[in-house]
Amino acid sequence: MFVYILFSEKSSRYYVGQTADIEDRLKRHNSGRVYSTKYGIPWKIVLRKEVSNRSEAMALENKIKKRGAKRFIDDHRDIL
Repeated sequence: MFVYILFSEKSSRYYVGQTADIEDRLKRHNSGRVYSTKYGIPWKIVLRKEVSNRSEAMALENKIKKRGAKRFIDDHRDIL
């Protein structure tokens, strides 16, 4: 499982998610098939973190969303 943060230069927005297949998921985001990201195409992966299971992925995703993706990246830049 992966937890990932995407960034869109077009909309200056971040998107946080989780998936087992990060390359396929990025393709779906950039194809316009994901409602919440279709207006920010193209999206780039700015962070990807592999975790061992879905519960760990959900916990990290929630932690990032509570802090905010940009703040999370800034706070953890030294270890990412």
